[in-house]
Amino acid sequence: MNKAFVKESDDADEEEAPESTIPAGTKNYMTVRGHAALRAEFEHLVKVERPAMVQVVSWAAGNGDRSENGDYIYGKKRLREIDRRIRFLTKRLESAVIVDPAEQQNCEQVFFAATVTVCDADGTEATYQIVGIDEANAMEGRISWISPLARALLKAREGDTVRFDSPGGLREIDILEIRYE
Repeated sequence: MNKAFVKESDDADEEEAPESTIPAGTKNYMTVRGHAALRAEFEHLVKVERPAMVQVVSWAAGNGDRSENGDYIYGKKRLREIDRRIRFLTKRLESAVIVDPAEQQNCEQVFFAATVTVCDADGTEATYQIVGIDEANAMEGRISWISPLARALLKAREGDTVRFDSPGGLREIDILEIRYE
């Protein structure tokens, strides 16, 4: 059959970009800042972007032939993307376990939400904050708690040397400072 007569599934877009997944059996830990950022994105999508796109699609649908109407076709696709992101954010926000670093009792060990300053074997210092999966941004020094570096740092203390597998091979780093902000 000619491809022109086959209707593509609306679900086809969902398989193109898999979202980051939480490992089975683990909790969705999140910092207060990360939770607020996801909540703000959710609110923006629900209150601003989606209503505006619904209005565009409604206007485009009223213009007649929908099969060649670019505004209508693009609008429907964008609505599916927005709805998929809203569903994703809803699940993540509902399953979130919020950890406030200011309430950390044991400040001598590295736990979730800690900010850790480390020194590499060649003397290069770096600072990382251990955050939730959805908050990770290596360029800003925020690493996911399930990353190899964060796993190596967890439960370590100042002065400890930890080893971990990096893409460049086995690395050793010394922990210089632990703080909770």
